[in-house]
Amino acid sequence: MALDELKAAVPDFAKDLKLNLGSVIGNSELPQQQLWGTVLACAIASRSPKVLTELEPEARANLKPEAYEAAKAAAAIMAMNNVFYRTRHLLSDPEYGTMRAGLRMNVIGKPGVEKVDFELWSLAVSAINGCGQCLDSHEQVLRQAGVDRETIQEAVKIASVIQAVGVTLDAEAVLAE
Repeated sequence: MALDELKAAVPDFAKDLKLNLGSVIGNSELPQQQLWGTVLACAIASRSPKVLTELEPEARANLKPEAYEAAKAAAAIMAMNNVFYRTRHLLSDPEYGTMRAGLRMNVIGKPGVEKVDFELWSLAVSAINGCGQCLDSHEQVLRQAGVDRETIQEAVKIASVIQAVGVTLDAEAVLAE
C-alpha cells in the first residue's frame, strides 16, 4: 500500500505527521469519493513529487474515472483561482474587487461529479494555497448544501497533513543531497 510507504518515508522527527497521515486518511469518515478526491487534489496541490507519486495510484484505484479527472480539475482550477482571488483580496485598492475576472472557470459549474464533492476538493486545495476568499466562498456553498462543519474540517485536516508531509519529505530530499 502506497500510504504505508509514504508513512514509512516520514522521518522520526516528524512522527506526528506520520500518525496524522494514517489517521486522516485511514480513519476518515468521508465517503470514498470525497476522501480520495480530496487526497488526490491535495497531493497535486502540495507540489510534492513524492507525495503525488505515492498517493495517486491509491486515489486512482478508489475513484471512478470521472471523479479522478474532477479531482485533478479541482486542483488545476484552484491553482489559478487561488492566486487570482488571493491577490485581489490582498491588494489595498478595492477597485480590483469590482473588476470582471475574465477567466474561464467552466469546470466549477460542470465538474462531472456531485457539486458538493468538487466544492469540498476546491476548499481543501484553497486551504493549501492560502486563499481566504476562496475558502469562504467554497465553505458557504458547502454549508448551504447541508454539509456539516465536521466534514469541512476533515477535508482541511487532510489538506494540512498532506501539505506538511510534502514539505517535510521535499526538504529531507534536498538536505540529503
